[in-house]
Amino acid sequence: MNLQDKVVAVTGAGKGLGRAIAVRLAKQGACVAVVDIDDSHSATTVQQCLDVGGRAKSYRANVANESEVIQLFTDIVADYGTLHGVVNNAGIARDALLVKARNGKVEKKMTLQQWQSVIDVNLTGVFLCGREAAAAMIEAGVEEGVIVNISSVARSGSYGLSNYSATKAGVVTLAEVWAKELSRYNIRTGSVAPGIIDTELLAATQPEARERWISGIPLKRLGDVDHIAQSVQFIFENSYFTGRCIETDGGLR
Repeated sequence: MNLQDKVVAVTGAGKGLGRAIAVRLAKQGACVAVVDIDDSHSATTVQQCLDVGGRAKSYRANVANESEVIQLFTDIVADYGTLHGVVNNAGIARDALLVKARNGKVEKKMTLQQWQSVIDVNLTGVFLCGREAAAAMIEAGVEEGVIVNISSVARSGSYGLSNYSATKAGVVTLAEVWAKELSRYNIRTGSVAPGIIDTELLAATQPEARERWISGIPLKRLGDVDHIAQSVQFIFENSYFTGRCIETDGGLR
């Protein structure tokens, strides 16, 4: 897909990884729908998209809310006249051990709320946005459409992240299923599994923790948000890519 003038929605695009993806796609000429539940940062993302030569408009939506997602894609198509792709990036984490025990007595358990809140955003949100984006692209009659789900190296299982790991494995599988179901409509899919990326959140961690994480990465450095954005761009532009996951993790497994 040539991204010039293509309409692409990016969820969780108010800052961080989502912003980097939105700006990189805009730099290729895309019209970006900047989607976030908190629109306080969206204006900055929109301006950065404009600065690199793209077009952009912000939209507020909770991806875990079905009615809001339906309205979101209705609004995007009404504003731009069509839709060519979506990047399902919005996500949250609620770290907790499944159970924590001392001397044979359980002291703490992951709560249902900790589990369900992550499932709602990271998995159900991807399902809802993928479904509505696919429906919008089919009804718009686009020649080619693309759905990209942002996963994580945690999809293989990370300590203290039962909820998060389950969702990040799930979105990879969704992309595989959708590749089979949606190819008849000329819609391709894919996922990207980032490793440890140098974001604002990571910058706030202790130097010792950063060094410990870096030591476990074969390339011996953290990833940059644009490394992930590059992988997303590749999926959009490579017309023979579908249903697979790109692990952009510096060799970390």
